[in-house]
Amino acid sequence: MKNQRIAYLLFAIWVIALASTPWIANNYIVKIATFLAMYAAIALSWNFIGGFAGYPSFATGAFIGLGAYSGALLQNTGWFAPLAWGAAMVIVVVFAALVGKVILKMKGHYFAIGSIALVEVLSHGASSWSGLTGGGEGLNVAIMAGGPDFIGKVFLFTMIAIMLMAFIATVIVDKSRLGFGLRCIQQNEDAADMLGVNVMHYKLLAFILSGVFCGGIGAAYASWVAYISPGDSFSILVTLKAAVMVLLGGAGTVFGPLVGSAVFVIFEELIWSKFLDYHQGILGLVVVLLIFFLPNGLLKIKWSR
Repeated sequence: MKNQRIAYLLFAIWVIALASTPWIANNYIVKIATFLAMYAAIALSWNFIGGFAGYPSFATGAFIGLGAYSGALLQNTGWFAPLAWGAAMVIVVVFAALVGKVILKMKGHYFAIGSIALVEVLSHGASSWSGLTGGGEGLNVAIMAGGPDFIGKVFLFTMIAIMLMAFIATVIVDKSRLGFGLRCIQQNEDAADMLGVNVMHYKLLAFILSGVFCGGIGAAYASWVAYISPGDSFSILVTLKAAVMVLLGGAGTVFGPLVGSAVFVIFEELIWSKFLDYHQGILGLVVVLLIFFLPNGLLKIKWSR
């Protein structure tokens, strides 16, 4: 209980520190703070299906891309940006619910391949439907008024808000029957089903939760950069990063995705600034070594002390 209170206090301090950057740091630090909040939300989202349920989902890229295009298209028709972001989240929820009923019948590597196929199908659709999405040339998004400083604050606080929503959902799931049921599914899905756990229902809820916040992130990010393309929006690499962050911090825990995402983003930025030409290879090696020597994540090592 004491450790939990300390963890919540540290998280509150972390949120305040991120939110304070526009007044105490330059625009570069504000951008890093925005990425920290964004990737924390993505990692928390993946943790529902990949951490709690233990399903190797690669659908994160599909959710982010669908949210990006949904929000961008609505904005370009005159929707107020926050309303477009909220609508994009609803669209992703409907998509996850419909697709989840089919894809969640698969298990293991079959599910992983199926989730990769979702990303590729949506990416191909965005590339082909040029009349609506701009095709391979991409789509320009209406630029928000107010100037760079104001826009930087808007997207920082937007990403922090989505991160907080994902965190609150994680806490609720962790303490609820849903969290217990998902952990049973992770341990032994057949045994959980025999014990009365509504396996498909619980998996579907986890899949939807893994998508809804990513939809908002994709929509907000599209507005932030004011341009999207199929290759950038529907990215398998984003899903890989999310999984690495969760495993790095501690899968199936409340604070693991937060710790893992912060460590990953800071490492990525430091290595990128020092080794521009080889940063991806060096970062990959560092991450592999960390996960290899800390298979249960940084968080569990920390608590064990």
